[in-house]
Amino acid sequence: MILNLRHTGIVVGDLEAALHFYGELLGFKVTKRMDESGAYIDNMLGLQGVRVTTVKMAAPDGNLIEILYYQSHPRKARDQREICEIGVSHVALTVDDLELEYRRLSDAGVQFYAPPQLSPDDYAKVTFCRDPDGNPVELVQVLRSA
Repeated sequence: MILNLRHTGIVVGDLEAALHFYGELLGFKVTKRMDESGAYIDNMLGLQGVRVTTVKMAAPDGNLIEILYYQSHPRKARDQREICEIGVSHVALTVDDLELEYRRLSDAGVQFYAPPQLSPDDYAKVTFCRDPDGNPVELVQVLRSA
């Protein structure tokens, strides 16, 4: 049925803060940036008068996220949403050295749920942090093959 996972879309309240977090701190590279409006986007989204900036960003392996900043339909961020709420819960990223990334991101002011934890099967170290809008981001260091 499907050919691949195309991208993960993340609606943000502060475009520059999101680009700093996902780009400068996590290492995603901007591949395309567009300001979109008009009948096409209105019809596709089922909204009227849409004005949205979309920024496609690639991980080193080519996987994409899409940052969406709506100028026309601003929303307030929910209070720190719980990871167990219904809906998309998080984005998971693989890193080389989780302890190093944890220290580096903590020093940059990124909020973490807890320090890195070793999985019960010793397969990976894992932790969760929050992006500037409070969305959960999982960081995983694989320690051995499955």
